[in-house]
Amino acid sequence: MATEVKRVPIPRRGVDYRGKVVLAPMVRSGELPSRLLALKYGADLVWGPETVDYSMIGTSRRFDEDSKTIEWYRLSSHGQKDPPPDAKESIIYRMLPEVEKDKLIFQIGTSDPDRAVAAARLVAADVAGIDVNAGCPKPFSTSGGMGAALLKTPDKLCAILEALVKNITPEFEIGISVKIRLLDTAAETEALVRRLCATGITGLTIHCRTTPMRPRERAIRGQLRMIAEVCHEYGVACLMNGDVENRDQGLQLAKEFGADGAMIAVAAEKNPSCFRSAADGGLASWEEVVDHYVKTAIDVDNRFGNTKFLLSNMVPGKSKSYQPMNQSKNYKSLCEALSLGKHLESARIIDSKRGLDQPLQGKAAEKAAKKAAKRANAQADSLLVKSERENEQKRKRRMSDNRPVKQVKTSEPAPVATAV
Repeated sequence: MATEVKRVPIPRRGVDYRGKVVLAPMVRSGELPSRLLALKYGADLVWGPETVDYSMIGTSRRFDEDSKTIEWYRLSSHGQKDPPPDAKESIIYRMLPEVEKDKLIFQIGTSDPDRAVAAARLVAADVAGIDVNAGCPKPFSTSGGMGAALLKTPDKLCAILEALVKNITPEFEIGISVKIRLLDTAAETEALVRRLCATGITGLTIHCRTTPMRPRERAIRGQLRMIAEVCHEYGVACLMNGDVENRDQGLQLAKEFGADGAMIAVAAEKNPSCFRSAADGGLASWEEVVDHYVKTAIDVDNRFGNTKFLLSNMVPGKSKSYQPMNQSKNYKSLCEALSLGKHLESARIIDSKRGLDQPLQGKAAEKAAKKAAKRANAQADSLLVKSERENEQKRKRRMSDNRPVKQVKTSEPAPVATAV
């Protein structure tokens, strides 16, 4: 008789991570258009970018009629107690409820249980789950005791998860999960995973790299089976992350190592159609993906700088569109650079709304001028180096041509025998 697999209860509005291939939380690369495109191509769930508790606490929520998005925003105070009258507005987080409500996991960067609960409470009614970042190795996260720094303070990490499970799950009926990295030894990793699973979480994602490792270094899967088995002892779903290239590979690796699903990061930045199975068409061309991405970014009024950053990952560097795209200043010039004339009218509207069709003024103009001057100087330096290199090559050729030819001594020909 088969042993029944233990499973923690999934809250009514929560989601089960089992059998899922999902988009990883990525700063800049996890903004709204990227998530929508991942879902379009078959991602089962999407993680938003890590959002620090301090940045969320004090925000206001509103629904934008034009883009149909929910936005959490605040006024910039620049350290003052009260924002000045001319304070600029900052949008901290956005989502499209029509598409994301049952698919979006909000990842929080935190180092304090009370702040974690306060920040999570602001978004919990609109998302499908709350995830705690305990794996980001970047200084902006670890310097505040967040991200991978929490791996060194397991008591604090467990306290954060327990506070969220106690205060958020009953009220909003969604699950709490955590994303971690490998520790130095399998024994240390196992001990941590056991503690985390005992907090009441519904899911755990393991990035199969240690904290010092970077994406270019091959993921380590030697501990993955053990981690999945420990999670299953507690009924917690286990997702694997690290060097997962596409949906089919993710599901195959999860099956091989006993995990419940997979998370894709780097491959999704380049081409989010990696979430589409081979049976459903597999990887789409970059031209198709870029077309859909630009339309989506315009439809949801995505910040132009973020749009251009994502496209720099999607458009091949050797493409004739790459340089013009990188030099574009607004959505109109972007569409022209990418030969996407069908989106030009929508681009003009969004440029007008954001003021992108106006000449830069003040500090923005000064910054752009400095950037252009820096680019021009870099190009001039490059041309100078190239010219000097060519002159040096010409000088060497002239020296070679003027060098006296070395006389090769030849032996006397042997006498030819004559008939007698």
